[in-house]
Order: sequence, then structure tokens, then C-alpha cells
Amino acid sequence: MGIVQRQGLRNTIISYLGLALGFVSTTLVLPRFLEPQQLGLTGTLASIATLFAQVAALGFASVGIRFFPYFRNRENGHHGFLPFLVGVPLLGFVVVLGLYLLSRPFLIGLYEQDAALLNTYYLWGAVFALFTLLYSLLDAYLKALYHTAFSSFLQDILLRLLILGGALLFAQGWLTFHGYVLWYVGVNGALVLLLTGYLVRIGELHWRPRRAVLAVRPVRELLGVGAFTLLSSLAGSIIMYIDTLMVGAQVNLAAAGIYGIAFNISTALAIPARSLNKIAFPLLADYWKEQNLTGMADFYRRTTRLNTLIGCFLALGIGLNLDFIYSLMRADYAQGTVVVLLLLGSRLFDGITGVNGLILVTSPRYRFDLIFNVSLALLTILLNVLLIPRLGIVGAAVAAVAAQISINLARTWFVWRSFGMQPFTWRIPLILLIAAAAGLAGWLVPTLPSALLTMLLRSATLAGVYAGLILLTGVAPEVAALLKGLRQRLGH
Repeated sequence: MGIVQRQGLRNTIISYLGLALGFVSTTLVLPRFLEPQQLGLTGTLASIATLFAQVAALGFASVGIRFFPYFRNRENGHHGFLPFLVGVPLLGFVVVLGLYLLSRPFLIGLYEQDAALLNTYYLWGAVFALFTLLYSLLDAYLKALYHTAFSSFLQDILLRLLILGGALLFAQGWLTFHGYVLWYVGVNGALVLLLTGYLVRIGELHWRPRRAVLAVRPVRELLGVGAFTLLSSLAGSIIMYIDTLMVGAQVNLAAAGIYGIAFNISTALAIPARSLNKIAFPLLADYWKEQNLTGMADFYRRTTRLNTLIGCFLALGIGLNLDFIYSLMRADYAQGTVVVLLLLGSRLFDGITGVNGLILVTSPRYRFDLIFNVSLALLTILLNVLLIPRLGIVGAAVAAVAAQISINLARTWFVWRSFGMQPFTWRIPLILLIAAAAGLAGWLVPTLPSALLTMLLRSATLAGVYAGLILLTGVAPEVAALLKGLRQRLGH
């Protein structure tokens, strides 16, 4: 088994373990120990650090992965590629840090109700950003070297365990909240040290700068690709984090904490689609290389049907059992119930519209994907400005739903007009009808004295009705084929 296969298998295992651990810790454990304002603060610091680091990086993380094959030469330290990869973003960090410090009065002023609290940790946001920047650059370097499993383990498992450990220390009174925040920031620095130690261990920590690095590829080309990547990745991060930042600024940090937990609950719906996209990306690239648009159109329809099938079931399962989920947390977090339902609708629609984004980004017209992402970011900001002051955290959720649906409709139309393919067949509305019937059956289950028993009974009813109708109608051939295969194996 080659290094790519070994690393891929390890990454898959780590990814699923990390997703499960992340959902349990950020959705079920941390909200038991931390108040909404406290979670709102740490979430705001993480969002600031991510955006800060991305601007400072100048897109060099992606540049490193894309252009490293031209520099690869272990004997001479890869022509000094690592110092170049880290050095240019560090210069960017100094510039952004200056702007960050100069903007302190303005940015703190946006958080009227929590200005004093945020001001206490403002400089720690810059330290957090430095750790985030260095980690992303070293991670990109390791990806280029085909060593990805260790960094995935650090990010997906160890970091979550350390944050969870800090929360437990806080809950036991061993850490003050100030100590927990410093722990939260510091464990990200520890990951950078561990990643550096790993590079030493595999003999790839080549820190000596070399003039030859400037001659391998034109610096202007690297900066140009980096700028394009920066815009694309920054737009994606704005879409991901702007809700929390704007809720904290326009309402308060407690509301940001409540919104953040609601957002985390809804992310469970994105896990299957995210896993499917990892497989879809290289397959779509191959379809484009072979100009097999017929095969691509069939794949587009099948993945959309699968996303709809799984997405509807998960959305209903989460929505019907929100009372149970929130019963595991502090009572204040239940204010996010409507937000969860709205965000579930947004993520479900994103899944139903299929892999239109991946088709576009792997196509010859990939630059249009940047236009759609930037448009989505700007539309999200605009709607948040209009709706959060009127509706609070619900306004942020409505903005996310409206923006996501609008852009997905536009992207689906663009793929259809440009390449003559769209993902919808008669099976999609039938799956939605089946989901509505199953959801109604689960909703009609009476509330029992035990929240756990109610959840189990509702889930069993939902699963039974949903699976029964899916098999009865034959709307999902994949399910029937899977069951047939299982029967044959059991029969032998």
C-alpha cells in the first residue's frame, strides 16, 4: 500500500472520529459547562483568528500545495521552499497586525454590551491568529509532502480533546474562565510545536533560506495565484464565521454563543455531504478530463438523490428531537431552537441542489465559482445587517437561509445553462413527500415523562415509516441494491 493510500485511509478514520468527537464536545459537553456569553467569546476569538490568519496568509497555503512539485528536491532542502512559504505570510501578518491594532477602538466599539470583556482578550486574538496562520502553512507543507494523517489527528482529535479537557478543568474549578481562554488559545500554539517536531522527525524541517527559491517559478505567478485563492478562501470563511461575529456585535456575546451552538447542531446534517464531496471532487475532475459529460450528469443526479435521501432523514431526526438535545445543556441555549430549524432547512437545500459547486470548480469555467462565493458572502453580510437588528439570532438564520438558497439556485441554473445538466428527476419530490409523511408520523408520537424514551420512540417511528416507504416505492435504487447485497451475504 503506497503512502497516499495509507495516509488516505488514516485520514478517513481520523475524519469520522473527529466529526463525532467535535459534535459531542461542541454541542453536548461545552454548553453544559460554559455560559452562552463565555462560548460567545471563545467563538468570536476563533472567528477573528481565522479571518485574520487567512488575510495574512495571502493564499500561500494553497500555493504551497499547488506549486511544491516544482520545488521538490529533498537533498537541497526543496530550494528553500519552507522559509519562503512561511516568510511571505509572516510579512503579511505584520501588516495585518498593524491594521488590527489601529482598528482596536473601532472594532471594540462594535461590541457595545461586551466591549470590556472583548477588550481584555483583544491582543490574544492576534496571538490566536498567529498560531492559526503557522499551523495552516505547516499543514499545507505536509500535504505537499503527502504526510497528512498526523496533522489531521492534531486538528480533528487532539485539539478537540484538549479543549474539552480545558472545559473539564474549568468545570472542576481548577481553571478560572480567564485561564480557560488562555488554555483555549494556547493549545493551538501547542499544535504548531507538535507539527514542527513531526517535521524534524521525518527530516523535512528545512529552515535555511535559499536564493534559488526565487528562480524556480516566477514570484509574480505565485502571488497572482495566491491572490485568487485568498479571495476564494476568504469568501468561504466569511460565509462560515460572519454570522457569529455580527450577532455578537449587533446583539451580544451571549446571543453569539447561543447562535454558535445552534449552528453546531445543524452541522450534523452536513457531515454526509462533506464525506461524499471528498469522493466526488476527484471523480468530477476525471469526468472533465475525459469530457464524459453524460457520465457526469448521471453522477450529478445520483449524488443529489443520495444527499436528499440522507439529508431529509437527518434533518427530521434532529428537528423532532431538539427538546431532548437541548435538555442536555443549560436552559439558555434552547433559545436557539428556531435557529436550528432554519439552518437545517438551509443545509438540506444545499444538499438537495447537489454537487453544483464542485462541478463548477472542476470545470473550465472554475473562475465563476469565485464570483458565486463572493456574492454569497456579500449577500450574507447585507442580509445580516438588515435582519439581525430586527429579529436577533433568528434574523441571522433567516439571512443564512435566504443567501444560501439564492446562490444555490443561481449556481444550479448556471451549471444547467453552461453544461446542459441538472440534478432533478421525479424521485426528488417523491422523497420529499415520503419525508413529510415520516416526519408527521414522528411528530404525532406523544411526549412521554422520560425525554430519552420520547426521543427513542420518535426516532424509531421516523426510521420505520421513512425506510418502509422508501423501500415500498423503490424511489432509491441504491437502498434496494444495498439490501439485496446484504441478503446475499447473509445467505452464504
